[in-house]
Order: sequence, then structure tokens, then C-alpha cells
Amino acid sequence: MIRPSKTPLMISALALSISLPATAQTSGLEFDEVIVTATKRAENIQDVPISVSALPSDTLDLIGGAGDDIQFLSARVPSLIIESSFGRIFPRAYIRGLGNTDFDLNASQPVSFIYDEVVYENPVLKGFPVFDTKQVEVLRGPQGTLFGRNTPAGIIKFDSVKPGDELDAYLKTSYGNFNTVQLEGAVGGPVTESVSIRLSGLYQRRDDFIDNQVIPGSDGDAGGFDEFAYRAQLLYKPTDRFSWLINVHGRDLDGGQTSFQANALVTGENGFRDGFDREISFSDSAADSTLDLQTFGITSKAEYDFGEVTATYVFGVEEVDVFSRGDVDGGFGAAFLGEGNFGPGVIPFPAETADGLEFHEQISHEFRLSNSKASALNWTLGGYYFKEDLDITSFNFDTLAGGADNGFVIQFQDTESFALFGNVSYKLTDQLTVSGGLRYSDDDKDFVANRTIAPFTGTAGALGPIEVNVGDDQLSWDLSATYALNEDINFYGRVARGFRAPSIQGRILFGDVVTTADSETLDSFEVGVKSFLFDNRVKFNASAFYYTIDDQQLTAIGGAGNFNQLLNADQGRGFGFEIDTSAIVTENITLTGGLSFNDTEIQDEGLTAGTCGAPCTVLDDIDPVTGGALIDGNPFPNAPKWIANVVADYRRPLGQGEFFATTDWAYRSDANIFLYESVEFESQGWIEGGARIGYSHGPWTGAAFVRNLTDVDGLVSAIDFNNLSGIVNQPRTYGVQLEWAFK
Repeated sequence: MIRPSKTPLMISALALSISLPATAQTSGLEFDEVIVTATKRAENIQDVPISVSALPSDTLDLIGGAGDDIQFLSARVPSLIIESSFGRIFPRAYIRGLGNTDFDLNASQPVSFIYDEVVYENPVLKGFPVFDTKQVEVLRGPQGTLFGRNTPAGIIKFDSVKPGDELDAYLKTSYGNFNTVQLEGAVGGPVTESVSIRLSGLYQRRDDFIDNQVIPGSDGDAGGFDEFAYRAQLLYKPTDRFSWLINVHGRDLDGGQTSFQANALVTGENGFRDGFDREISFSDSAADSTLDLQTFGITSKAEYDFGEVTATYVFGVEEVDVFSRGDVDGGFGAAFLGEGNFGPGVIPFPAETADGLEFHEQISHEFRLSNSKASALNWTLGGYYFKEDLDITSFNFDTLAGGADNGFVIQFQDTESFALFGNVSYKLTDQLTVSGGLRYSDDDKDFVANRTIAPFTGTAGALGPIEVNVGDDQLSWDLSATYALNEDINFYGRVARGFRAPSIQGRILFGDVVTTADSETLDSFEVGVKSFLFDNRVKFNASAFYYTIDDQQLTAIGGAGNFNQLLNADQGRGFGFEIDTSAIVTENITLTGGLSFNDTEIQDEGLTAGTCGAPCTVLDDIDPVTGGALIDGNPFPNAPKWIANVVADYRRPLGQGEFFATTDWAYRSDANIFLYESVEFESQGWIEGGARIGYSHGPWTGAAFVRNLTDVDGLVSAIDFNNLSGIVNQPRTYGVQLEWAFK
């Protein structure tokens, strides 16, 4: 495994932001304006007093065009990590080190995903594929005023391409190793003078490329997937004052679950065991493993301009149906069967479970008023209502008895939330603008859990119904100031409070306790600069921040107790900086880079968490009463201190068309995976890169690509159960792509 030093990559990223401008001498070149909607109105990204990165469609094509799921965004902008132990359906995002490692289907997360102005609350919804997307925005820090609850860490915001008043279309097709096929296309334009439509879709498939070493005659039993996603939009605009956009979308996925191996890690060591190969599995229940997902949703946005005031109403309904079954122990057999009947390594006992959403529905309404034309005084007032109902089923299976069902739990959770919010900004002088916002939120959750069959004990272990209700009301706010030193340089400062609503963890398949966590509140302080330098040839944006979290919500996963539970730490703390920079070096070469540093710490002197379920080397002090690890002073889970990325793009005319070559690289430093610290469960830092080379002529573009170019093994996550199971990144993929576009 490549284990790079932190220093060279950080120096190179800083060199990109500082040294390269000296080489930029070609006149007549400058960056285009980037427009974002981080404040729910279109603004130049350089004028927004928030640390925000924007990924346009061409960048998304570069880093995500090889059959990847949404995890391709991880480490591609400062302070962002995305990982999953559920494969393609359950992304867990971390911004500035803050996220949630919980894998239950009702888990709450402090990073909110916004798709076309509608929040996707359930973690399964957040895995919706990225296609026909105009831009992805990553907003760092609390966004509790305009976007509401569960945004203390930040937001990832997806904006699809909307129907236009001119006909346009494109079709992309690619083929790569593992028989990977990706087909993406869209067509849109006017139907009548007042009606426009846009139809877009994505099809992805990959053969199973992970070979099972246990089942005789096995050849390719995991790693593959077959996925289709679509979006149909209709824009009705009878006058310049009124518009109504309807967005119907859905997703169907078969396969794509995470592959992992038992004892991929080694007791007393950091890193993978000798001979580890991610294209091999040892599962004795591979034949029963499955992942099946369907989602469906409708978004409606109606807007009317009264002249001085614009009224906007956004409605969304989302539904999910998912079932996932897998071999949790990641190996075969069990130690009590005797030597030669278990492996790899020690498998104390087999574990095979499944989870599903039998019913899910999310409904949201937002109504807001804002001034129609940008002026010295800009304001927004609104109200928001959210309701989610879900039924979760969990199963346990006896692998040694042919997969017989010997455990069953059903959970019901109803969530209801409403909010009133307002935001105002005022230009005091030509140079100084101040803004502030306030939001009142009221949140309530009702939860019921029943266990009808307990693993190993049958009906004797029945439990429930257990009924729990949690709720809270909170005020979120922010206050910021922007000072324009000149036309090219803005300084800003921002203080903000965000909160995450109370959470419930009712995974009682093995444990007997339903745990809850109180609301967490985060206070953030941030200063930054946004600038264009060297005749608009260099963009340099930087921010520094410090935040504290009161009653930080944490999830203790697995361990010797073999169940999940929620905790509240007295406080959490984080500080660091982010740099976003781009440089036009010559008329043919553009460089883009990002760098972030995040230092996080759990602060609670008496707080303990259960340690590993398999032999591991715990580095924390052990509490003599509880036997748990004292986690005060530990970093947040999955929070690497350093994240860096760089993209180099070269283009030049060739014949009647254009030749291009692009390479991109991302680095993440070491990170603790769980609440406790151990030698084994620390993910080593790694660098992962890709490249794309091709030629475009008229409407046609042909290219060859490679992702994970060096085929590096990276430990993305782990399973703390009865062995040292590890979850790794995707292997090297490569292929060719052909695109046709009409405008």
C-alpha cells in the first residue's frame, strides 16, 4: 500500500495557491463567474460569506464517470469525506470532521443533502446518483437558518440541469474493465411557448468481480451492480412572472453492496494483512447476499413575482423501498467447529443479518417570500414543514443451518418538524455588507420497537413493544459581515449556531436497550478571504474556523457488546482552515487545488465507549468500572486532519477539434474509525488519482479514462464485530467513453 508523507502533497497544494501565479503571464485569460444558491438566491460565489466549494458538470464528469456512486466526491473538495458500510445506498458524509458513523436505517446525520431544493433526510435517499447535474455545492459550517435542522456540519447541494427554452441533448456511453457499462443522456427544450421539458437518465452496470474462495465452482460473486435512475421535468411558464417546475425522479438498484473480508486487519499492527486482496471473498453465505433498492419522488416548485416581492413554494415527496442481506462476519464457519472449518483468521461465530425499509415516506413543504430584485437590502422570510414515516425490519439468519431465520425486529418511527425562518442582508456602504438570519424549529419523533424472535433464544427473547418519544425546539442563527477591499478581494467573518434534532437508536436485534441522544448545538466562528489575483488569472479563497459542540451526539458501534447505542458527549471541539484555489497558467493549462486541516476532539472526562469485539490493541485508558475505553481527547471518527486535492487540465487545438488531457489526485491523512483509539482501527492515509485523455470535434468527444490509477488499497471503514473486518475503496477501473452533444 502507498503510504505517502503528508508534507509533499501539502507543499504542492500551497505551491499551487502561491507560486504558480508568478508563471501566469498570458493576457486576455480569466475565470468565468461562478454562481451559487447557498443563500437561496443566485449570487457570485466570491460574494457569499460562507466557506463553499462548487463542482461544475465537467468536473463531475471527470471524477465520477466510471460507474462510481456518490462516494466519488470524497476528498475532492476541502474538509469533505464520504464513506459507507452499505455500499452504493447509504453514504455517510463528514464536513470539518463532523458526521455520524451509525448504519441503522433511521440514523440522523449532521450533514444535510439537498436535491433541487428538497432535503433528503433518510441516509438511503442520499445515495441518489449524480447525473445531468449542473453543479454540486458543498457548504461548510452550520446552515441552520435557511436550511434548518440537522445541518450543523454543513450541506451538500445538488442542482440538476433544468428545462430550457432551446433544444439541447447529449448522450454519453462508456465501457470499462469488469464489464462496466455506463450510459447517460438527456434531452430538453420547448414544447410550446409556455411549456418546456427535460428527460434525463443514467444506466450503470458492472459484473461481479470478487471471487469467492469458499463456495466450490464460484466465479464472481460480489462487487457487481445494475442500476437505473431517471428524472423527468416539466416547466410551465405562461408569463414572465409565474413559473411552475415539476420534477419526477426515481432509482432502481440491484447489487452494489459493500464487500469486506474477515480479519483484513492484523492484531497489533496497522494496515492490511499480508496477501490481502480485495477481489477475493470468503463468505459462506454469498449465495444469499442481496441488495435491492427502489426510490420514487416528486418535487414541485412554484414561483410568482408580484413585482417587489417573489413568493416561492417548494413541495417534495420521497419514498424508499430497500432490502439488504449480507455476511457480517465476512468469513466462513466458526471457531467452535474446529481447525480448518473457519477463516480467514479466527471467526468466533457466524453472523448473517438483513435490514429493510418496509415502508418509507417523506413529505416536505416550504413557503418563502423574498424581495424580487437584488438591492442594498435583500431579505427572505419563510416557513417549513417536514414529516417522515418509516418501518424498519431487521433479521438474523443461522448460516450454519442453511440461512434459517432466527431473529426478527420491527421498528416504527414518525418524525414531524416545522420551522419559521428569516434572513436579511444590508449593504451599509459600497464596501461593507452585513447579514443575519434566525430560525425557530420544533422537532418531534415517536418510536416503537418490537422483537418477536431473538437470535439464539427464539421466542424466549421476545421484547417490546418499547415506545420512546423525543422532541425539542431550538433557535438557530447566523451573523456575518463582508468587506470589499476592492473589486477583486473580499474579506468576511461569520458566527453561526446550528443544531441537530434528538435521535433514537432502536437496533434491538442483539441488544435490549433503545438509546436516545439529546439535541446537539454547534457554535461556529469563521473568517475568510475570497479573491481574484493577477488580472483574474488566479482565484484564491481561504477560511479559518473554530467551533464547539454542546451535547455532541455520538454513536458507539458494535464492539464487545455487539450493539449500537447513542451517546451525548459534554462537548466537542474543532478548528482548522480551508483553501480553494485555481490558476490559469497558460491558455492551455489550468490547475485547481484544495487543502484543508481539521483538528477535532471529544471533550468529556468520564465518557466511555465499548471496545473492539475481536482482539485489538486499544490505546485509550480503560475505565475499571464499565470496562469501556475513556474517549476524552480522542478525535472524531472518520476525521482526517489533512485533505488535499489537485486537478491539472491541458487543452489545445488539434486539427479541426481539441485535444485534452486531465489528471486529478486526492489525499486524505490517517483517521480514527471508531470512538476509541486502537492500533488496528486507524485508517492509513492514501493518495488516489485518475486521468482522462481524449479528443473532441464538433458534437463528438472520445476519451480514455482510468480511476484509482495506482490501484491503491485504502481502508474506508471497518466492522467492529467479532473480527477485524475492513471495508476498502474501489479497485482500479479504466475504459473508453464516447459522447455526442447537441446545442
